[in-house]
Amino acid sequence: MYSAIAANKRNTVFIILIFLLIIGGLGALVAWYFQDWSIAVIVLVIAALYAVFQYFMATRQTLALSGARQIQKADNPRLYRVVENLSITDGLPMPKVYIINDPAPNAFATGRDPEHAVVAATTGLLEIMDDQELEGVMAHEMGHVKNYDIRVSLIVFGLVIAIGLIADIIFRMIFWGGRSRNSNLGGPALLVVIAIGLIAAILAPIVAAVVQAAVSRQREYLADATSSLTTRNPEGLASALEKLGQFGRPVQRTNTSMSHLWIADPNRPGFLSKLFSTHPPLADRIARLRDNATKF
Repeated sequence: MYSAIAANKRNTVFIILIFLLIIGGLGALVAWYFQDWSIAVIVLVIAALYAVFQYFMATRQTLALSGARQIQKADNPRLYRVVENLSITDGLPMPKVYIINDPAPNAFATGRDPEHAVVAATTGLLEIMDDQELEGVMAHEMGHVKNYDIRVSLIVFGLVIAIGLIADIIFRMIFWGGRSRNSNLGGPALLVVIAIGLIAAILAPIVAAVVQAAVSRQREYLADATSSLTTRNPEGLASALEKLGQFGRPVQRTNTSMSHLWIADPNRPGFLSKLFSTHPPLADRIARLRDNATKF
């Protein structure tokens, strides 16, 4: 368990390098096409600045996007006390607690570190979960805080958006620049170069989404295990996941860039959503929890 957490932190550097390679590749492509290598440097600098901006601002953006409302103990004693007890058990600072007015049962955690953590639950989740199930869900979210998944999620959130923006800019530059640019290449050759650039600009966000999904799936398994270790009751979370599968529905206010934050996939089911799903199947997660119940 603890070796997995250590590996989780080390993988953060690897994840950042992958995204930087994608961004650097996009910048190099445009620099080569326009024969101006300063463009590659500018792209990397802009991406780095944007990632830093997202690192500090993504939490506010996520809360605003989801429509979350901060509460105090008097507003919802049941949820607040569960989170408070879990933070004491884990030896973590008390995170800010939010409620989202949404019938879809779901929850997420975010923030750049445990000292700036946020946990949120929907009204739909609070309505269908009993106390043990709610504790299992919130222990899962506190597991993301404890394992520093929230930091990685913020970095991934910022870099995925940065790649999307850069790819869109590159798409426009190559499309419009290719039509008016004086080049020594012949007509067919120029079309091939433009096609390669457009394909790269289209594929980059897809590759970023695949990396995002792969990283998030493993972190969900780890947060499930952390929840079981904290509560010593894996059946509570297993039962909660069963209810999420039975009563789950798309969250009203979300987008794909924050899909990996939720405890269950907040999007509508479909082929593409399964292909790029940021969550492992609920059945697999439930099976793991129950198979390992005697180990906790």
